[in-house]
Amino acid sequence: MEIKDVRTELRDPLMNLESLVAALSLEQKVRLLTGADFWSLHPEPAVGLRRLVVSDGPAGVRGEIWDERDTSVNVPSPTALAATWDEARVEAIGRLLAAEARRKGVDVLLAPTVNLHRSPYGGRHFECFSEDPLLTARIGVAYVRGVQSGGVGATVKHFVANDSETHRMTLDARVDERTLRELYLAPFETIVGEGEVWAVMAAYNGVNGATMTENPLLRDVLRDEWGFDGVVMSDWFATSSTEAAANAALDLVMPGPSGPWGAALVAAVRAGAVPEAEVDEKVRRILRLAARVGALDTTPDTGDSPAASAVALDSAQVAGFAGAPRGREAYTEERVAAEVRAAAAAGFVLVRNEGGVLPIDPAGLRRVAVLGPNAEVARTLGGGSATVFPPYTVSPLDGLRTAVGDGVEVTHAIGVVAHTRTPIARAPWLALPDGSGVGTHGSGHGAEVRYLDGDGSVLAVEPRDGGAFNWVMGSFPEAVPRERLATIEVRALIRATEAGTYLIGSSGLGRHRLIVAGQEVYDVVLTLPPGADIVEGMLTPPQRTHPVRLAAGESVEVTLVHDLGRAEGMLPGPTLQLNLEPPHGTDEEEIERAVALARDADVAVVVVGTNEEVESEGFDRTSLALPGRQDELVRRVAAANPRTIVVVNSGAPVLLPWHDEVAAVLLTWFPGQEYGNALADVLLGRVEPGGRLPTSWPLREGDHAATQPVDGVLTYDEGPAIGYRGEVEALYPFGHGLGYTTWEYGPAKVRQDDATAEVTVLVRNTGDRPGREVVQVYASRPDSAVERSPRWLAGFATVDAAPGEEVAVTVTVRRRAVEHWDVAAGRWAVEPGTFRLEVGSSSDAKTLSEAPGLIFDPRRS
Repeated sequence: MEIKDVRTELRDPLMNLESLVAALSLEQKVRLLTGADFWSLHPEPAVGLRRLVVSDGPAGVRGEIWDERDTSVNVPSPTALAATWDEARVEAIGRLLAAEARRKGVDVLLAPTVNLHRSPYGGRHFECFSEDPLLTARIGVAYVRGVQSGGVGATVKHFVANDSETHRMTLDARVDERTLRELYLAPFETIVGEGEVWAVMAAYNGVNGATMTENPLLRDVLRDEWGFDGVVMSDWFATSSTEAAANAALDLVMPGPSGPWGAALVAAVRAGAVPEAEVDEKVRRILRLAARVGALDTTPDTGDSPAASAVALDSAQVAGFAGAPRGREAYTEERVAAEVRAAAAAGFVLVRNEGGVLPIDPAGLRRVAVLGPNAEVARTLGGGSATVFPPYTVSPLDGLRTAVGDGVEVTHAIGVVAHTRTPIARAPWLALPDGSGVGTHGSGHGAEVRYLDGDGSVLAVEPRDGGAFNWVMGSFPEAVPRERLATIEVRALIRATEAGTYLIGSSGLGRHRLIVAGQEVYDVVLTLPPGADIVEGMLTPPQRTHPVRLAAGESVEVTLVHDLGRAEGMLPGPTLQLNLEPPHGTDEEEIERAVALARDADVAVVVVGTNEEVESEGFDRTSLALPGRQDELVRRVAAANPRTIVVVNSGAPVLLPWHDEVAAVLLTWFPGQEYGNALADVLLGRVEPGGRLPTSWPLREGDHAATQPVDGVLTYDEGPAIGYRGEVEALYPFGHGLGYTTWEYGPAKVRQDDATAEVTVLVRNTGDRPGREVVQVYASRPDSAVERSPRWLAGFATVDAAPGEEVAVTVTVRRRAVEHWDVAAGRWAVEPGTFRLEVGSSSDAKTLSEAPGLIFDPRRS
């Protein structure tokens, strides 16, 4: 058919997308419905559509290269952001992420993740906001508004009930309709409606018998009931059918270019199995997304990155468009650091502070012991698709050393070894073969990568900063033709900082040969076990190591040779790591060293936590305990120094069996690249620990919902009773958090109409420092004829006040907060009668006081 150029029509604010769709042949249209590669969509010059780029993830914008060659700002993890309970701050982080996306030429960010914290055992718990649907929805809306205000699309995921990583691609989640509506669908509904999100990702799992890429919920609820006009894309490799997925209102299969659509979908349309009108609707949605992010040729080139081109269309004039981006913000390195640092501190949750040990008074401080396995190498983000490579990371040890200055001695010991995998080689032990380094920000370390063809000729040599290498979808140097590449060599010096045995090795799939000081020490083929997840192959691949004895100051040349082959065929590109474990003592020796340092310090800061072996995409946790002998470390340090502060560096809850044996406990999540600086700010009292728990902190193992499917089925037997909505006793309740001041609540007043209620309470700062409080309103219905949770979050607001200041705080409670899903009627309903309201600082009844009751007219349902 003749293809006409209709790009000029887009400049008319009254245009619609029909002329663009009509300009394309069936083959052209279908081509747009499967990705062009791992991270992009096909261009279509006939309608002015350029290549459109998508990128992970929620804690930073990775871009198309998955390693340190293209660094990304690492913001606090989603749970840490939700712990701020601060929508304005989260929206600001969204704007920062939009600026990062534009800098990297990214149009659509594959975030936020709004699955609920159904169970602390969930492997991607850190990637989700909260166990509560209201808090999740409000933080999610703020995140989406921030991202999309910069002209970058957000993608709310994973639709829906994607709350387990075990057999995540095949499990069927069985959820009753009321629980599904009131909990798991609720954040998506709000973000689609209020947040006007531009994309939704369909999950791997099934729900109630149908896999999500084919599930009726896509059409019946998302498209028809909620009126979602954006793109529904599959999770990566989730689509397995042609007709079923196409007819289920899935719009985009990712990644590409292969997949179950393409020629098969063209044939299905011509056979009448899929209506061409459905294909047209999918294309219309993709073009609408392209217009929103500036990927259609509708405005003059601004000279910025492709994603920065704004579509000059007015949503009041053009049906279906969400409006043009509201300008661009300039982010200097200093501004980025300040914003990430402040956001991290705002999410830290102080759950215990006996005797006012915090904040630490620097006056008279002479020695601080900073101990624990996460003190010198902290965890700032979760594993899996959320992983980015920041330009730098400030560890707790470095942050505290900088903050206290030269006048205070800061000592350090690891205390215990909490990992079982050999770590990636890094400074100060790793250097280029000539002894130099290419590290960013003066880190002075690196390795040399050599690309060889089949006869051993060198195609290219590349200095690299670090020992982890991911060539996802062929992100090789331009000088390396993929069809000729046969072997990758990694060459480096390992420099001994002390005498001892160094474990040197490699991780990856396929054939690995390690040569140390000119001698081959192993030649192995590394493979994954049957049924392993693709993420396991990329981020926790099998390893092999070899012990090497070195004297202090000695260097040894190491060459890792990786022959490309079929063993790595499950991955979208080679993944390789050079690994190194420097010498250390036994756990008992390291604990004794830590205890000795603590005994001689004014204060002991013990940084414990998890690692990538425990929390990551691709698998669920089987235990909530801290890995290794960290609990023993804490107890023995606390016995040696009564001023022991424990900093918990985990993305999800862990058990704290020693919580009443230490002076203070600070929960810091995965807080981003400014971790150490933010931690020093809080410990020294420069800022408050601003966070409140977005999820209940468990008291014991076994009290929480299972994440392990049985015969392929994961049944949500607990119904709506997850987290604080259940009857399980928590160590620290949902909403809990201490600051550095105290608060007094006055009586509450309630004003309402038939859509909302305003709960106003006087709150006074009764301490001697400025502070921030999160005022929480919970609803309940003790005499309900409808089965309900004991209480549930109905609204919240934050307040800042000076010492002695009294502030009137108003919390808005919407009608939906007391509605329930009437299964028989298939709609939302309000039970007649009065709902009880309670106001306070957490979900714990002991912190709450009753407010006047609430009545909404059920006839208005």
